[in-house]
Amino acid sequence: MLPLSIAPMMDRTDRHYRYFMRQITRRTLLYTEMVTSMAIQYGDLERLIGFTPDENPLVLQVGGDDPQQLANCARVAAEFGYREINLNVGCPSDRVQNGNFGACLMAQPERVADAVSAMMAASPLPVSVKHRIGIDDIDRYEDMVNFVKVVSATGCRQFSVHARKAWLQGLSPKDNRTVPPLRYSDVHRLKRDFPKLAIEINGGFTTLAQAKTQLTSVDAVMIGRAAYDNPYIFAQADAEVFGDSSAPPTRHQVVEAMLPYLNHWTQKGVKLHSITRHMLHLFHGQPGSRIWKRYITEHSGQPGADARVVSQALKLVKEAAETAITHQAAAVL
Repeated sequence: MLPLSIAPMMDRTDRHYRYFMRQITRRTLLYTEMVTSMAIQYGDLERLIGFTPDENPLVLQVGGDDPQQLANCARVAAEFGYREINLNVGCPSDRVQNGNFGACLMAQPERVADAVSAMMAASPLPVSVKHRIGIDDIDRYEDMVNFVKVVSATGCRQFSVHARKAWLQGLSPKDNRTVPPLRYSDVHRLKRDFPKLAIEINGGFTTLAQAKTQLTSVDAVMIGRAAYDNPYIFAQADAEVFGDSSAPPTRHQVVEAMLPYLNHWTQKGVKLHSITRHMLHLFHGQPGSRIWKRYITEHSGQPGADARVVSQALKLVKEAAETAITHQAAAVL
């Protein structure tokens, strides 16, 4: 288990976001969006789970409860070259519950164990499970211990734990990411009680400093929303978390590295907006951030929009930064 990862996020961690993040951090573990086992069995695999080697290390996250379908997912993941496969036992949405997968499976640890066993038997890839500390009234520490004990009996050794319980009724998926209180101590205790398991903690982390502090108590830290809303915080991840001595890229270098990728996909008919929407927060907190977001938003949806839109936006950001420096110098004088 790598010590730092970016959480799987629906409508966010698609292949374009992942390629963008790879220009910022080479070492951080990335995840796909959750893909259902039914979709993998019957859908367009290249569209659903295709990726470029540059995105590795990469984990395919799947959702489902049928062991045979999930075993097929594991075989496909290995064929496509994923690093590992992860079973979602944490999503609380109604759609997921109606399919009997996601967080509701925490009430069915034996069923999860059957699924994990089938996945492990079907491919050589490591199988991990992402789950909550509890659901509804099944939220005692002892309940989570029972879940982990039953699932780990299959030989599964990697658990990513969202340190909030989920309310399956009464809270939206969005509220379930913020309303239930964080219980980091439960995850730390889980690691102490299961020292041979690799335990990753997730929930509420917004900085690398917070992640590094957590690494004294668990094996890994997963960052979610902050990785999307302020992606450049990962520029120091390779050095500070992985010990890589390479100089981190500047924001401008990140943009320049994306230009050939933007042209490649727009020439294949992909709308520029579907890629640049992931780049809007790159200059978070920097001079020119508003200009960057406004220019890209206004122009990326136009017919024929390509990398030239992003090049022009970067030029405007540089001009804004130079103006800000000039104003600061004048204020000092």
